Amino acid sequence: MINDIFDIAGNSPLILMKQLTRQKNARFMAKLEYMNPCFSHYGRVSAAIVRDAEQKGLIHPGMTLVDWTVGTSGIALAMAAVSRGYKLLLVVPESICREKLEVLRALGAELVFTPSGALPGDMRSCVDVAENLVRTMPNAWFANMYENPVSRQVHESFTAQEIFSQTGGKVTHVFVPMASGAMISGIGRYFRSVSPQVQIIGVEPVGSVYRDLHGGRSQGCSGVFQLEDIGAVQPSSFWDPAVIDRVIQVSDADAFNSGRHLFRSEAIFAGGASGAAMAAALREEDLSGEDALVVVMMTDFGGYDLSRMYNDEWMRRQGFYRKTKTALDQITADDILQRKVRKDLIFAQPEQTLSDVFEMMKQNDVSQMPIVSFGTPIGSISENKILSILIENDSAMNAKVVAFMEKPFPVCQPEATISELSEKLQTSAAGVLISLSDGRLQLITKSDLIDALTHK
Repeated sequence: MINDIFDIAGNSPLILMKQLTRQKNARFMAKLEYMNPCFSHYGRVSAAIVRDAEQKGLIHPGMTLVDWTVGTSGIALAMAAVSRGYKLLLVVPESICREKLEVLRALGAELVFTPSGALPGDMRSCVDVAENLVRTMPNAWFANMYENPVSRQVHESFTAQEIFSQTGGKVTHVFVPMASGAMISGIGRYFRSVSPQVQIIGVEPVGSVYRDLHGGRSQGCSGVFQLEDIGAVQPSSFWDPAVIDRVIQVSDADAFNSGRHLFRSEAIFAGGASGAAMAAALREEDLSGEDALVVVMMTDFGGYDLSRMYNDEWMRRQGFYRKTKTALDQITADDILQRKVRKDLIFAQPEQTLSDVFEMMKQNDVSQMPIVSFGTPIGSISENKILSILIENDSAMNAKVVAFMEKPFPVCQPEATISELSEKLQTSAAGVLISLSDGRLQLITKSDLIDALTHK
């Protein structure tokens, strides 16, 4: 029997991704931190912070816990608070996502709203308002999840060790969304001590400060971004560039669309921060080796972003909307050819006789053949066509095939999707020619498409 819902936090699943990464040699795995009880990686942290404060005698049931949040950390803290007999007061920006706001209200949290554009140091900012409330309220304690040292300790002692254990120590890269920096610094510290060759890569939105700081600029330049639960306008006390190999920035549009694509392709229902981490991992060039095992941290839940990231109309208004490809559109001609045993294309040349071409057909057990001149398909010929010619004129066997050729097979590029190939095959029962970068041609037939669909 489990006595506390937070006793099931941790040991989040590590899932092998198959659809989005088909063209990658490396293995990509998603660490589903959003499957913790609070639907975020903060589920590990909030309970640990509350228990630590209780052990130190800083809080007791009946007190009010105070913090500031953009939503997800506040939900985790609220769940930890109500389950242990505490009241909760949270300071939130006016732009907080609707779903997070409704969950916080359902949990009974008292909310104070601040202007979304107010930065730390401004008395109207979330952090300044929260600190002032704690000073003026009786029987209140500032949880300060974004700066509490327990946050980093949890990720160093538990999250990082899980990654190492679940991959059998074979992990080579870890991509981590960065907000306060507690998760990446905790994971980084652990791997620097046990497996320093593992690459620890931070991910943040365009406009966040960490990439500039990691590049040696003393004060990172901050800007405006729509993503939540990722990014910072000033570094926290957890900022530790010594345990981070590099920081990658991802635009709001790329992050949101990557998250949507992740859901459509892998059934991983993550939020924008996770989408940013996935986008960064997929565009990383240093992941070509078959020995690479990439772990991407999925830190936020898509259900908290239904009115924004998963709302087509909101995405269009922001200028972010991109049509998500279906699973079929993700299978390309190149993918299909990779499954086939490569053989040189069997084709006829225009100066060959019908007799020669028919003999080639018999030897290669084909009923239709493209006619190619100097690498360019100019026509085709079939057994049925040859038969009809001979019925009318049996001496035509010595005539050149160019005089009797039918229309050429359709030609597509290697990136053509399976939907495009299927459409082409409706007009050409024999096949579609794929023009490769080296000038050679390869044939894809309906049976090739069926094989790709049944083994995808």
